Amino acid sequence: MNLGSPNSARLGSVYRYLTEFLNDPKVIDIPLFARLLLVNLIIIPLRVLNSTKAYKQLWTEDGSPLIYHTEKQASLLKNRFPDSDIYWAMRYQNPSLTKALKTIKAGNYRKLLVIPLFPHYAEASTGSVLAKCKKFMNGFDKFPVKYVRDFPTDGGYIESLADRASQFNLADYDHIVISYHGLPLRHLEKIHGGESCGPRECSSDECAINSLCYQGQCYQTSRALAAKLNLARDQYTVSFQSRLDKKWTRPFTDKLIIDLAQRGMKKVLVFSPAFVADCLETTIEIGDEFNELFVENGGEKLQLVPGLNSCESWINAMEDLVRKNA
Repeated sequence: MNLGSPNSARLGSVYRYLTEFLNDPKVIDIPLFARLLLVNLIIIPLRVLNSTKAYKQLWTEDGSPLIYHTEKQASLLKNRFPDSDIYWAMRYQNPSLTKALKTIKAGNYRKLLVIPLFPHYAEASTGSVLAKCKKFMNGFDKFPVKYVRDFPTDGGYIESLADRASQFNLADYDHIVISYHGLPLRHLEKIHGGESCGPRECSSDECAINSLCYQGQCYQTSRALAAKLNLARDQYTVSFQSRLDKKWTRPFTDKLIIDLAQRGMKKVLVFSPAFVADCLETTIEIGDEFNELFVENGGEKLQLVPGLNSCESWINAMEDLVRKNA
């Protein structure tokens, strides 16, 4: 399962997607009445036009990249498990997670393995998927259900990230940015019992992080990827994108990009390990908007490392995830 996408790049479809997504209490975790007012009267009306414009830029002849890459991943994974049924679904919109679970419950199976395609655990992504699945499967004992919670340092996952970088000569770049989707600080505070760990703690090799700390897991992935690519600590920076306000995980990728350009760096390479398929946040936000920011502030080229999509190394990693958790 992945997060989801509008059914089309039209205003109505984008509106319905944002409405379902942003009204999820796991995503915007404030009291119900305040969430209804904030989301439906402020956030969506302010965002829907720009979001629709961005989705129109993203859309291809095959539709939403997130949808068709996820479908292709499922199809290729099926080739590795010809005797198993592979279902793929989205947490929001289509293909419907609820419909997939209904079909599975009615099937004659021995066991079910659920894999949310989010390498790093966050309540707003993996937590929401698992909550929906567990609620739907509550009391169901026809066959056992197992869940993959996260895989930030999985060997196959790290190998596939490095494989995507093999088409680039890393020495050609002045700096490397490893950008993850941002998270409200209050989400981290909940994990840490009311306290928010800072980047300094999470970036430390000695940090004994909570096993559910999203920020800590992002730094774990970054250290593993840097080791795989033989990057020194001063050659890369971990950052966070797609924020809604200032109280989100730092440093902010857009601010970092501007700073790198203004410091005289001409070529920057950006990884996006939080996404296993290209989507709005990679293709448009990093590939277009951040590149434009970089050039406007004196840089020459900001290059996005393509998402894992359906590359063979990632399908190998998916196969290994299934076998290890079956």
